[in-house]
Amino acid sequence: MIKTLKNFGGKKIGGLILIAVIIIAFGFGGFGGGFSTNNQNNIAKINKTNVTTQDFMNYLNESKISQQVIRENLDNNIIEELLSGLISTTLIDLEVEDFDLSITEFTVLKKIKENKNFLDENKIFQRTKYEKFLLSNNMSAPMFELQLRNRELQKHLFDLIGAGTITPEFLIEKKFEEQNKSLDLEYFSMINFYREKDDYTNLEIEKFLEENKDQLKREYIDFKYVVLNPKNLIGLEEFNQEFFDEIDKIENKISQGDTFETILENIKVNVLEIKEFTPTSIEKLNEDKIYSKRSSKIDIIENGDNFLLYSITNQYDQSPNLTDQTTENEIRNLIYQKGKFDQNRGVLEKIQKKEFDNNKFLEMGNSNIEYLTLNSINDENRFETNSVKILYSLPVNSFTLVNDKDNNIYLVKLASSKKNIFNKTDENYLKFANNQNTNSRKTILQSYDQLLNDKYQVQLNQKTIDRVKNYFK
Repeated sequence: MIKTLKNFGGKKIGGLILIAVIIIAFGFGGFGGGFSTNNQNNIAKINKTNVTTQDFMNYLNESKISQQVIRENLDNNIIEELLSGLISTTLIDLEVEDFDLSITEFTVLKKIKENKNFLDENKIFQRTKYEKFLLSNNMSAPMFELQLRNRELQKHLFDLIGAGTITPEFLIEKKFEEQNKSLDLEYFSMINFYREKDDYTNLEIEKFLEENKDQLKREYIDFKYVVLNPKNLIGLEEFNQEFFDEIDKIENKISQGDTFETILENIKVNVLEIKEFTPTSIEKLNEDKIYSKRSSKIDIIENGDNFLLYSITNQYDQSPNLTDQTTENEIRNLIYQKGKFDQNRGVLEKIQKKEFDNNKFLEMGNSNIEYLTLNSINDENRFETNSVKILYSLPVNSFTLVNDKDNNIYLVKLASSKKNIFNKTDENYLKFANNQNTNSRKTILQSYDQLLNDKYQVQLNQKTIDRVKNYFK
C-alpha cells in the first residue's frame, strides 16, 4: 500500500507521451541510427510480408500502454508479448486477404447505426452521441470505421473457418442422456483404514527421516532485522514525504554497499536477531517475508504498513530438527499422508487387477456403508467435480476411490444407473446442444491454428527487438 502511494505519480505517464517519444526515436535516429536500412527497419517478417518498426509503433499507440509500464516489465518480456500480438493480428489480416473477404461501406454504416451506444431512448441513431464517443476516445471517424471494418472481416474469417461445424443431433442426444442419467452409489469413508498420526513411533519417524533425508533437507537462514515506520523513523504517525525520503536514503546506502550496522547508526530501533529460521505451518509475517527475499543478503522491503530492513548473516541446508515440536508435527503429518497414500494405492491396485469384489467391499464397509443417488454429471453436492466425472465414465458394478471438496477419500461402488427422460425443448438441453456445437468450433479453430503454423514462417529481427528494448532501459 505504502509503495503504491509513494510511486503513484510516477506511474501515470500516458500512452500519448510514449508514442510521441517513439516517433521521435524512430524518425530521427533515437535508436542510434539502427533503423536506417530496410532490413534494420523490420522487426519481423511473415513469409514475404515485412512487419516494420512503424507497424510496431502504431500497435503500441493502439495499446495505450505507458512508457513507465513497459520499462518496468522489460524483464517480463513485455516487448515480446506486444510483438506477438502484432504478429497474430497481421496473420489474421493476411488470411482475410488470402480468402478475398470484403465488407461494404453500407455494412459498416449499418453496424454504426445499430450500435446501442449511439442510440437514444427510442432506439434512434444520434450523430451527436457518435461524435462524443469519437472525441472521448481520441479517434477520428475514419479510424473508428477502419477498426470496425477489420473486426467484421476477422469475424467473417472465423465464421468461414468454423462453418458447418454442427454436431449431429443423435450424438448430442446420446451424450446428454449419458451425462444426465441417475447413478445409485454405495460408499464409505476410508478414514478408518488410516493410522492416526500419534500411532507412529519415534523409531518409525527416524527411519522415515533417514530414508528421505535428501528430500527433507530445508534451507535455513540466520538474520537480523528492524521494523521501520513513521513513528520510529521520523517521530510522526503519518506517512509523509519526509518518511519516504528517509526510506530512499536507506535504499541509496544499501546500493552503495553500506552495512546493516552502518545504516542504523543514527536510527534508534530494536534489532531482532533470528537463528535457524525456515518457514513452518505457523505463519510469521515478518520472518516469512524476509525468507522469501533471501536472494538479497541485505535489503529494505515493504510489508503491510511497515518497512523491514534486514541483513542475512548465514544461509545453509540441514535436516529437520525433531526436538522442535512444530517440526516434529510436520514430519508426523508427512508420514501420515504417506500412510494414506499407500493404503489408497493398495486398494486401487486390487481394483485394477480385478482382485476386489463385492464381498471385499462389504467386509471393509461393514456398518459404515452409505447410499447416494447422483442425478447428473453436474451433481457435486457430495463429491468433487472430477470424481463425479470419473463415476459417470464407469460401468455398473465398478469400484473406485473418489474424494470430496475437502479431499476426504471414499471407496465407492456404482450399484446401478437409470436413464432419465428429457425434453428437447428444455432449456438445459438447448444450452447443452449449443455448447457441443461451440466445442466443435473450438476443435476446428485449433486445427486451423496448426494450419497457420505450417502456412506461415515467422522470422524475428532480434537486433531490432534488442534496440527497442534498450531504448526503454
